[in-house]
Amino acid sequence: MQLGNIRLFSGTSNQKLAKKIARGLGMELGNVYISRFKSGEIYVRYEESFRNCDVFIVQSFSHPINENFVELLVMIDAAKRASARTINVVIPYYGYARQERKTAPREPISAKMVADVLTTAGADRIVTIDLHADAIQGFFNIPVDHLTALDLICDYLKAKKIENPIVVSPDAGRATTAEKLANSLDAPFAIMIKKRPAHNQSMITHVIGDVEGKTPIIIEDLIDTGTTIVNVVESLKERGARDVFVCATHPLFSSNAIVRLDHPGIQEVVVTDSIPLPEERSKRFTLLSVDNLLTDAIKIIAEGGSISSLFKV
Repeated sequence: MQLGNIRLFSGTSNQKLAKKIARGLGMELGNVYISRFKSGEIYVRYEESFRNCDVFIVQSFSHPINENFVELLVMIDAAKRASARTINVVIPYYGYARQERKTAPREPISAKMVADVLTTAGADRIVTIDLHADAIQGFFNIPVDHLTALDLICDYLKAKKIENPIVVSPDAGRATTAEKLANSLDAPFAIMIKKRPAHNQSMITHVIGDVEGKTPIIIEDLIDTGTTIVNVVESLKERGARDVFVCATHPLFSSNAIVRLDHPGIQEVVVTDSIPLPEERSKRFTLLSVDNLLTDAIKIIAEGGSISSLFKV
């Protein structure tokens, strides 16, 4: 695979990010026509030839997730039938990742189903960022390049010179990531213990670690409705913590989350553009771009090298 033999295309979910990646690669974003029939069916036609080329398709599983997922499948199928040599799918946010295991009888493992469908459609490689669970890589029988935005977030926080910081994992599942960030910032870390009575609902039961007088930095892979984050923030404030920094890779921001997170106990919400955000938003929100991370990963895939060389934390 050579960089000059690459063609980069984008679905409709995050074209702004795809254009940044194209600029970083020194190429134009490929021409593809995407439309909907009156019935809602998705139609795709590539408007240039890429026979025997290595095609990269950028598509995030943001809202509306099912529309964007099917659109990606149709793009993959069209690329396969147009004789692409390889089809490399860049999914900044991999949806359905929270359904990576069974927690009750008769539940699906939807993250595995999505992996199977992508592979069956014709994907040869997956490039993604901060999966909800690392084990999802094992759901694929094709290469998966699992990137992380932790370095990007860490560098931003270091530049802020936050006074008396403490990194907080909002649950046990984020403890490893919180520990990595805490070590990089030379800060202590704490863990919140919570229970979930239902989807998008949580209740904080314990805080392991002393947060009084400290500036908490909450680290998450994604923020959906923001309800859990606000509960964590209010629990930290009740225990004497200062105003909080909230950091996450994927800003799903469903159900009025942007308004909910414009909270007096939150100093700043730091997220990436793995999912596009509305232009009109509070100054409390800071958007970091993952374009350089994805550009460098594509260059390594094309020219050879180690993806792990992109990570510091």
